[in-house]
Amino acid sequence: MDLHSHIEKILWTQDQISRRVSELASQISDDFCAIQPPPVVVGVATGAFVFLADLVRKIDLLVPVDFVRAESYGSGTESNGAPIISFDLKVDIKGRDVILVEDIVDTGSTLWCVIPHLESKGASSVSVCTFLDKPSRRKVNFDLLGKIKFYRGFECPDYFVVGYGMDFAEIYRNLPYVGVLKPEHYK
Repeated sequence: MDLHSHIEKILWTQDQISRRVSELASQISDDFCAIQPPPVVVGVATGAFVFLADLVRKIDLLVPVDFVRAESYGSGTESNGAPIISFDLKVDIKGRDVILVEDIVDTGSTLWCVIPHLESKGASSVSVCTFLDKPSRRKVNFDLLGKIKFYRGFECPDYFVVGYGMDFAEIYRNLPYVGVLKPEHYK
């Protein structure tokens, strides 16, 4: 099976992604270089694992890394709007700054769930670093107080995208680029 034939068009190539991840890592390194202890990087599993791996290897700080799982999609293409935490941290974040790494911020519901969860575990601050941001689909304003530092890789048009860790029914994560999935493969 040729996975590439399932893609309608490529939005961001491997080279474009690599350059943007380097820029984000540099910005994060600069923003947190004077803060001790360094921030804890927390990935939202499973979609963020590729982005998180590339990002932390380029951050010039000694950062602990952990994952949390917040599920809201199942095997569909639409969030159910009510994510639950199904896998929690093992790193203690009490009194620590946290950088929450997401593959895509769509409706905002996952962040609406995860940010208060991290705060309840004692995080002193939570910043968000998302690979893709889809503001046209936002339903929840996760930053009501304007206190969240927000790092964004790319603004994504309203397409169903896969690749670079993002999936449909747990496949396509291994594509080295981000592409629009042809509707016949998810309808």
